[in-house]
Amino acid sequence: MDTTTISNPVETLEAKLARLEAENSALKESKKRAITLKVSEKGGVSLYGLGRFPVTLYKEQWEVVFGKIDDIKAFIKANESRLKVKGE
Repeated sequence: MDTTTISNPVETLEAKLARLEAENSALKESKKRAITLKVSEKGGVSLYGLGRFPVTLYKEQWEVVFGKIDDIKAFIKANESRLKVKGE
């Protein structure tokens, strides 16, 4: 049996596997970063894409968060050494 006939399909499968693994990885990354918003059944705003479960707050709660954004950023900066980054 000719070895080039056997090795070519193996190389083709390895190349295909590498391509599919790269595509799979790219899809996972794009899915992680996708942030979507929906109106919940109870009338809240649900933010999807940050973690396993959505963050759901009512309109006035989101407005309070938005009003405190500078305080939140300052808090994060002041406590940066104690905070963890997901995946570390």
